[in-house]
Amino acid sequence: MTIKQISADHALSDFTSNPVFSAIDPSSIVDELGQAIDNCKAVISDVVESNDVSYLNVVGKLEDADDELSKLFSPISHMNSVVSSDELREAHDACLPLLSEYSTFVGQHQGLCDLYTALSKSDEFKDLSAAQQKVITNAVRDFELSGVSLPDDKKLEYAKIKARLSDLSSKFSNNVMDATLAFSKHIDDEAQLAGLPQSALDAAKQAAHLKDLQGYLFTLDIPSYLPIMMYADNRELREEMYKAYSTRASDQDGESLGKEPGQFDNTAIIDETLKLRQQVAELLGFSSYADYSLSTKMAENPEQVMDFLNDLARRSKPQAESEKQEIESYASAEFGMSELKAWDYAYYAEKLKQNKYSISDEELKPYFPEHRVLTGLFEVVSRLFGLQVVEVLNVDTWHKDVRYFEIHDSQGELRGAFYLDLYARAKKRGGAWMDECRVRRTKLSGDLQTPVAYLTCNFSGPVGDKPALFTHDEVVTLFHEFGHGIHHMLTKIDVGGVSGINGVAWDAVELPSQFLENWCWQSEALAFISGHYETSKPLPKDLLDKMLAAKNFQAAMQMVRQLEFSLFDFKLHSQTSGAQSVQEVLDSVREQVSVTVPPKFNKFQNSFGHIFAGGYAAGYYSYKWAEVLSADAFAKFEEEGIFNAQTGQSFLNNVLEMGGSKEPMELFKAFVGREPQTDALLRHSGIQG
Repeated sequence: MTIKQISADHALSDFTSNPVFSAIDPSSIVDELGQAIDNCKAVISDVVESNDVSYLNVVGKLEDADDELSKLFSPISHMNSVVSSDELREAHDACLPLLSEYSTFVGQHQGLCDLYTALSKSDEFKDLSAAQQKVITNAVRDFELSGVSLPDDKKLEYAKIKARLSDLSSKFSNNVMDATLAFSKHIDDEAQLAGLPQSALDAAKQAAHLKDLQGYLFTLDIPSYLPIMMYADNRELREEMYKAYSTRASDQDGESLGKEPGQFDNTAIIDETLKLRQQVAELLGFSSYADYSLSTKMAENPEQVMDFLNDLARRSKPQAESEKQEIESYASAEFGMSELKAWDYAYYAEKLKQNKYSISDEELKPYFPEHRVLTGLFEVVSRLFGLQVVEVLNVDTWHKDVRYFEIHDSQGELRGAFYLDLYARAKKRGGAWMDECRVRRTKLSGDLQTPVAYLTCNFSGPVGDKPALFTHDEVVTLFHEFGHGIHHMLTKIDVGGVSGINGVAWDAVELPSQFLENWCWQSEALAFISGHYETSKPLPKDLLDKMLAAKNFQAAMQMVRQLEFSLFDFKLHSQTSGAQSVQEVLDSVREQVSVTVPPKFNKFQNSFGHIFAGGYAAGYYSYKWAEVLSADAFAKFEEEGIFNAQTGQSFLNNVLEMGGSKEPMELFKAFVGREPQTDALLRHSGIQG
């Protein structure tokens, strides 16, 4: 099985509107962005002055102008995350106040608001498509949420707060990246690395070589950090790495380096961010930021979110307690460990897993080489949705490791394209994500613009003459991000504001991503997702059986950890007076749901980018909320066949193609035939509660 490859001159993609990354000059970015914003403002002025209450004049013209602005800033923002440099960061950060000011200018433009409101009440509105109507009603709602009705002095206050929040978000991200980069552990003596698998040693040796060092070099990037925590027999090394990782961007972030601590401390940024978010909520008439956040989500009110999370916690914690006890009993009986510290749990859990199931991530890695995983992923979406994925060569990208692919449907029509950036490296933000390069939309000219996505991961790259070998967790991550990608790329909605992931309620946006993860656990799919990198033989049945048996190992502990993050986020943003400090809120949540409480020095919150530098503020619960939807949706495939083409077509038509054109519950019920239930999630997780 191979990935079909074509050269750029045979591609169907319209490269004229793709970014030319190699030509992006940081010194001209701010001027170019300023000109694009001026153009958008001029278009708004013309639209309002014309007083033409028509869809084409109001939505069509503004969407054209805003799309050009988005396509200009998208590659700048993306490159700042994946190939950051001092010059690029400076230019990127200088753009943020300009974009914030423009966003507020639009959101508080009374003339524009009046046009949208008039359009929503016009005779033409009734004749528009559901997607076009949704864009208009969303816009009217968003004008109110941007403070259009506020008195002038309050509008000014709102604008200042939004600009400051944008600045704080960027500073938070920069501090996490800088604190991560600042730490490295150089080890000469291989004896100190006993227990580490060969793949981790090879990667650390290669990292040292790239820095002109002998021996081994470890960093706080997950592919380097995690093997130490899971496999290193050297307890002092595990402790040192744990402390460095868990104190990033805090008042202690330099202590382990012998440097002045707190250089990248995010504590004050967090406090100011929370204070300003509450001010925004109150300005707009909400009692808390959580209330404000839910005004655009599926969940109806904060009580519903809290009941949902508390119910999952109640049903999961007893099993999580017994899972923790099992690790401690095993460590005591087999290794004489009377007390486990935070840096011990992953290590002894891995020992227990190997003892119970005779399987480890390391044993599986040779069966998940990059090429096999990618071809397997593309085969899954081919069987489900009739898609063909083709690699396009000689496309301009931001790094030599980046690849570019087109997606064609069963009729051969180009549906979208994506850049794939898989490996961890210095100056690249941690984690994995999908982002928009451009959206599907029909331009004023009548031309259809096809969507393009960025798919970014931080996996271990090739080492020596071996291809990149992935852990099964990394395979799941890749499927997750590709799920976001097909949500963006397979949309059939031609209105930019609700095509793909746009306009989708935040607590439903994780549905396609978590849904696609399920195929990583199906033996029928694993037959072609896996294959030994040397022999191409699929995962042997005994290993497959062990892997599936171990699927829900410590699932309840993982569940309560995610619930800890969700409850911390939601309670933090539900506070109206700052009655409790950030640490006090986190401590109280841990007392309620956690089974392993971290040491006092742990400052997890200081690198929690999802809620302080991402879009998940008062919305981290979305992962669990959408996981209920995805588990319930997958249950339909379990009943009808995991590669049932008719069921796949139904999911494509009712969910992936519809974007944000309808409410998520309406789309879910169109596919499943009823409202979601939590039972499938608990069953898939092996939780008996």
